[in-house]
Amino acid sequence: MAPYLKFKKMNKDQPNLEKSFALISEIAVLLMQSGANTKRVIDNLNRFARALNLKSYALISHKSIIITLKDRLDMRHTYTNVIQIPSYRMNFYIVSEISRLSWVVSEEQWDGDAIQKEIDRIKNTPQYSFGLTALVVSLAGASFAKLFGGDYESMLIAFVATLAGMFTVKLALSLKLNPYLRTYLAALTASIIASLGILLHLGDKPNIALATSVLFLVPGVPLVNSFNDLYNNHILNGSVRFISGFMTVLFIGLGLITAMVLFNTKL
Repeated sequence: MAPYLKFKKMNKDQPNLEKSFALISEIAVLLMQSGANTKRVIDNLNRFARALNLKSYALISHKSIIITLKDRLDMRHTYTNVIQIPSYRMNFYIVSEISRLSWVVSEEQWDGDAIQKEIDRIKNTPQYSFGLTALVVSLAGASFAKLFGGDYESMLIAFVATLAGMFTVKLALSLKLNPYLRTYLAALTASIIASLGILLHLGDKPNIALATSVLFLVPGVPLVNSFNDLYNNHILNGSVRFISGFMTVLFIGLGLITAMVLFNTKL
């Protein structure tokens, strides 16, 4: 949903300018919310704005975006909006599709209505069901166990532990718990199940299942984006993303250590 807009001046010669401004704001939020790095967001906004005969300036933080647009036909008209970014939900399909669309729009000079129609299609594309996502992620957890030298029993334990951790994340999301608390509870659940495998002596290398049971929680996207932002001199966003990733890793470790202390197990 496009945010509420406040204009310093209204260009009466362009009745669709307000709609174009709302569209640019919506695209910025979608990109940030879906996990795009700061440079990608700014580059995409510039391309969309150029196609709409606007010049864009953006100040992007982790929680909000300040966008200023100028009418290329009359640079005296300036519009500024502050947009709040909702909770993040990683969706690389949205990021890649909007990025691809920005190049097409820039080259073919689409109008605002055509861009809005395509943006609506992208954001309303059905996502994979939670059940399918949990199954695939759990298979990835089992694959990690095999990759690190585990036997089939270790793979099974890692699969079950990861699956339980995924359902813990879903439950914590429904309860609207703090993201770091969600991470801790999911890591604790997965580690407890994997620790049971050690206590019951399931397989020759149950410790590998314990080590790999929490890998599905590793914050790869925030950490990669943090280094990308720092490299491109977006120091504030890069620092925030790095700290967020570090905190997530810390709570993964706390969940793992809690289970190890409870069951007196070792990696």
